[in-house]
Amino acid sequence: MTALARAILAGWSLLLVPPPGVEAHAALVSAAPARRATLSQAPPRVELAFSERLEPAYARVSVWDARGRQVDRQDATVVGADGRALRVSLPPLGPGRYTVRYRVLSVDGHVVEDAYVFTIRGQAARRAH
Repeated sequence: MTALARAILAGWSLLLVPPPGVEAHAALVSAAPARRATLSQAPPRVELAFSERLEPAYARVSVWDARGRQVDRQDATVVGADGRALRVSLPPLGPGRYTVRYRVLSVDGHVVEDAYVFTIRGQAARRAH
């Protein structure tokens, strides 16, 4: 292979490989309450922390009960000085299983959507253990 052919091939290969960091997206770093947590008391809010700054206009989080009803206060907001956290308030919740659903757009343009469950134990559940 000639030097010119190698140089052309190398140039094309650089165009096909994205630079480091281009594939980054807002990964969930922590959640309160955590995934699969079993709580003895209802939390006052759900707060999610991400690895990238979020686009506030496209950040959503909601909490749903086992019957499929939305139970949060519908006041989701991006919080924190770095804009990497998302919070929604909760009313007093009773015992049961709750699903947290979120969909965020990081400032790099990637959408991340997922859900997880946490449980609040009731008096009856405590006596059974």
